[in-house]
Amino acid sequence: MAWYGQPVLIDELLFKTQHGLIDQSLHARMGAETTNGDGFGLGWYGVGNGPGVFRSTEPAWGDANLRHLAGHIESPLFLAHVRATSGTAVQQTNCHPFMHGRWLFVHNGMINDFHLLRRDLMLAIDPSLFSNIEGSTDSEVLFHLALTFGLEEDPVAALEQAIGLVEETARQHGVAKAIQASLGVSDGQGLWVVRYSTEGRSRTLFASADAHALRMLYPDNERVQRLRDEDRIIVSEPLADLSGAWDELPESTVVALGPAGRRESRPFRPRPPASAPSVVSTG
Repeated sequence: MAWYGQPVLIDELLFKTQHGLIDQSLHARMGAETTNGDGFGLGWYGVGNGPGVFRSTEPAWGDANLRHLAGHIESPLFLAHVRATSGTAVQQTNCHPFMHGRWLFVHNGMINDFHLLRRDLMLAIDPSLFSNIEGSTDSEVLFHLALTFGLEEDPVAALEQAIGLVEETARQHGVAKAIQASLGVSDGQGLWVVRYSTEGRSRTLFASADAHALRMLYPDNERVQRLRDEDRIIVSEPLADLSGAWDELPESTVVALGPAGRRESRPFRPRPPASAPSVVSTG
């Protein structure tokens, strides 16, 4: 999940909502896994230089340090992630969010048959970034591919090329349904979220509705009335059962959030970079 808007205490959304991310770590209703207990991570922007990150292999619902930190950290932009491993090790370096400079990256999904594609994908990463890879997940490789293709200059184009490369590499290896990629990325100023999968049946992703409309719709709800026009929540599953409060992002869509309530949405169209390497078949 991600929050973009006025500064809030992080536990307001992680712990103090009807179906917040901590509840979802135990009782996911729409995810591929009901329980997401293979670690968690929190990345936030505040008064310090760059983002703060806290990651752990403990289940999110039982980590006292997370509860304590979330109750004392106020942030206008944060990303949180609970993990259910798709086969890689349960270790801190495999927990999201992944960080590079001011950038944070979270991913709900997987690269299909990653063990077959891993070598070719890693060789496409810029050599200057290669030593930054600490874990063994497909998500961290995807992040570094996006950095390689210019994430810091044009986030959407870089993500389209990174996922395009994954799909092209999978095609050359005969791997179908290459990727599930509901993801979020931020530099502390903007937030970009993507809902996409090769097969067109993506993991769910929702955005909170326009705050002004919600205040009109729920005049007696104290928490809704505190929302400002620029506030937005992006989450895999709605945090509360409020009719009209959530908009499901369409398939193959990217949403960009920015200062002064800016929100842009457009189709997400992966394409391999012009210099995409070819796979030599070994028969």
